[in-house]
Amino acid sequence: MILLQYRNMLKIRLQRTGRINLPSFRLIVTEHTEGPKTGNFVDKVGTYNPRTKERKIDEVRIKHWMSVGAKPSATVHNMLVSLGIINAKKINILPQYKAPEVAAAEEKQEEVEKAAEQEAKAEAKEAFEAEVQAQTAEKETPETPPDEPKEEEAPAGEAGAEGKPAA
Repeated sequence: MILLQYRNMLKIRLQRTGRINLPSFRLIVTEHTEGPKTGNFVDKVGTYNPRTKERKIDEVRIKHWMSVGAKPSATVHNMLVSLGIINAKKINILPQYKAPEVAAAEEKQEEVEKAAEQEAKAEAKEAFEAEVQAQTAEKETPETPPDEPKEEEAPAGEAGAEGKPAA
């Protein structure tokens, strides 16, 4: 029996057929893991032509597959609701709407975060530049002031301060 063979979750979805720029669709029942383009489907339950808005749907087969446990995709669900086959509300397929106030608040938050990040970078750059300037100033200044004469030390093997050779 068909019920024993298909224990996985079944989907009722649209399968695109037709040429380029001339779409038409089949309503098929397939396992949820199978893609609609594979061609492996359990049952063909209808067709839909979006150019002429013509729909040929086998209501008995759809109700049978739904009683077995097949779930329609969101688009097929809305189609079945509009035809009166299912008594339910339509599903919103479009992305969720963000209110303008929420979007503006998110933008302001992002701007504040960017400004804080730029300030931190500027402070780090100033600190680094100050450190580099301090290091170059240290290298340029002599260790003894220029007013005082610098005493020269004699090397270890030569005469000492009195001018006598070291014994």
